[in-house]
Amino acid sequence: MTLLSTRNHDRDVAGLTYVYPVVSRRSGGVSLGVNLNPNNACNWGCIYCQVPNLKRGGPPAIDLALLEVELRQMLGAILHGDFLADQVPEGMRRLSDIALSGNGEPTSAPEFPAVVALIARVLNELNPWAGIRLRLITNGSLLGRAYVREGLRAMAECAGEVWFKFDRATRAGLRLVNATECDPEQHYQRLKIASSLCPTWMQTCMFALDGAAPSAAEVDAWQGLLARAVREAVPLQGVLLYGLARPSLQAQEARLGALSDDWLRDLARRVETLGLAVRVSP
Repeated sequence: MTLLSTRNHDRDVAGLTYVYPVVSRRSGGVSLGVNLNPNNACNWGCIYCQVPNLKRGGPPAIDLALLEVELRQMLGAILHGDFLADQVPEGMRRLSDIALSGNGEPTSAPEFPAVVALIARVLNELNPWAGIRLRLITNGSLLGRAYVREGLRAMAECAGEVWFKFDRATRAGLRLVNATECDPEQHYQRLKIASSLCPTWMQTCMFALDGAAPSAAEVDAWQGLLARAVREAVPLQGVLLYGLARPSLQAQEARLGALSDDWLRDLARRVETLGLAVRVSP
């Protein structure tokens, strides 16, 4: 393996089926990813997605025994081997989390609750968990499924947290950015459900499209959604506001561009006036 960096989140870097290490600017160290969509299939099609050959659909059946072998193998290399010294830049040589993420929507796997239980069991053997957090990075679209809610309850029991994607707050914005016909009101209700079941951060990717920042109307709608969450006492942990760090591998890649740090931090200050915590990752 070559030296990892924040600009390379190759899921095949370790040569494994389900488990892959990345250096994450948002988690501030090494994030050990668990990819439940090795077939590159997702129910959304975000235009900034870094998954090659992305297609619509769900995952194949998950081989839980193989996943456990790979998880133990990578945890051993990171916690007891030379992995951090050999493969990770200085300043990032810590294992921050195990993240259910990967090449598609992780909660589309019916085995999702069993995967959470498996990871919790392995982490419990570390005793205590060596400061490792279990995170779910999700588009939140499948919160209506009972097994997804079961998995979130199990995550809460092992001090896990959810990063819930809400990139735009209008139907047109969701269609453009995430290629979904998701209704913003329904998605807001899913966010409320997630927050009630497990500690939840709302995550939003902001970027320029065809050289222009998101419109004032889109930003106002997004900020209005957060203001509503505050009024309704939705127990959000806060907002993860981030920009483009790696090139998209979708057809729209040439249309995308990074916004300035000042633009993102100005938006963060607007959110902070609502009383919400904000973490900015330009």
